[in-house]
Amino acid sequence: MRKTSIAKKGKKTEGEKIKEAKSGKFAIIRVRGKVRVKSDIKDTMRLLKLTRVNHCVVVDDIPQIKGMIKKINDYVTWGEISPESLEGLLQNKGELIGHKKLTDPYLKNNTNYSSIKDFVKAFFDNKTKIKDIPSLKPVFRLHPPRRGYEDKGIKKPFSIGGALGYRGSEINKLIEKMI
Repeated sequence: MRKTSIAKKGKKTEGEKIKEAKSGKFAIIRVRGKVRVKSDIKDTMRLLKLTRVNHCVVVDDIPQIKGMIKKINDYVTWGEISPESLEGLLQNKGELIGHKKLTDPYLKNNTNYSSIKDFVKAFFDNKTKIKDIPSLKPVFRLHPPRRGYEDKGIKKPFSIGGALGYRGSEINKLIEKMI
């Protein structure tokens, strides 16, 4: 006799959540470390530049990225980033090569934008990309979240109170705790 699995009503799988995620820009934060990680997951993390815990990247919503997120879903948390959160990331954690901070005068001298706020507006209007800022490191190195992650720790999905997986717009609150 063959057992069949019955999907619970109202419960969505991670794959369904990824497909339904609003389009735009995603922030992906690595939550778990690198001990006992399969090599294909390690490679995907390396391609996304998430080499260490509490590293954050901002990516576009394209099918290839969604496939990568699906693969590494048990090691990261992700969601739609707001312009305010991206502005905070660039101001507080934006780092240039040589351990220098990203500033408005630097942007004014090296790009067509007069401030970080103008750049963020153009970024969300799909007129520019983060890699268009010369010498900007593609990764934001964040602090561990103040007062920790959620109650059930870093091995459980966000949907049941943990830290992993899709957060939607809740990612902005986590970024605020980590800046």
